[in-house]
Amino acid sequence: MPSRRLFLLSLTFSLSALLVHSHYFPSTPSAAAQSDWKSARATYYAAADPIDAVGGACGYGDLVKNGYGKATAALSTVLFEKGQICGACYEIRCVEDLRWCIPGTSIIVTATNFCAPNYGFDADGGGRCNPPNSHFVLPIEAFEKIAIWKASNMPVQYRRIRCRKEGGVRFTIGGAGIFLSVMISNVAGAGDVAAVKIKGSRTGWLPMGRNWGQNWHINADLKNQPLSFEITSSDGVTLTSYNVAPKNWGFGQSFEGKQFDS
Repeated sequence: MPSRRLFLLSLTFSLSALLVHSHYFPSTPSAAAQSDWKSARATYYAAADPIDAVGGACGYGDLVKNGYGKATAALSTVLFEKGQICGACYEIRCVEDLRWCIPGTSIIVTATNFCAPNYGFDADGGGRCNPPNSHFVLPIEAFEKIAIWKASNMPVQYRRIRCRKEGGVRFTIGGAGIFLSVMISNVAGAGDVAAVKIKGSRTGWLPMGRNWGQNWHINADLKNQPLSFEITSSDGVTLTSYNVAPKNWGFGQSFEGKQFDS
């Protein structure tokens, strides 16, 4: 009997160890893994306001035409990171005010613009986007999915999430002569781009500099060469798209490359 009890105890311990191992060592973290919720506030702009319909501090141009629609946000100084954050995705939910919040709802938006500080007002007053405030300015269409519009300046919670996009990363080529600018949009995964390289058929990989937002530039004669791009997102993942633009590319044209995993 003692030996039988020892065998059962040994078998139970072995099974427990196996269960612990399977619980704490999954194959890989989920691509949709999210950060912790943080506190912020959110306001909105109406359709008649010109803040974000076309253009914006990230340089995406016409947001509807370029696939962002109304699922966008302008970020305050402490969140905007001087444009590095452009393209990042956030989940936002309304909290703390049962009069105005729509329970059980959240929205997912892409950072496309900057909410400039107004130092003529205190951060607790009219300077809603002044440091150290974490603040989002949303299209009213997005705001009304989580709160009643009369709420105006609402406490919210937000968390950074991975972006899901349809199609590949888009490269829009601008500039003139040997000055080449590239606007990078529709980026999945981390969403924001930290480094870019470009390559012609007659060159090696050439690093590009951030001009503003997600517009990158270089002084190089790359005309009459197919163009390849290597982009690195803020989480350190690098994506290489070869021969994205054909030999006869022109300024003002957009081309689609590969896409990050979302």
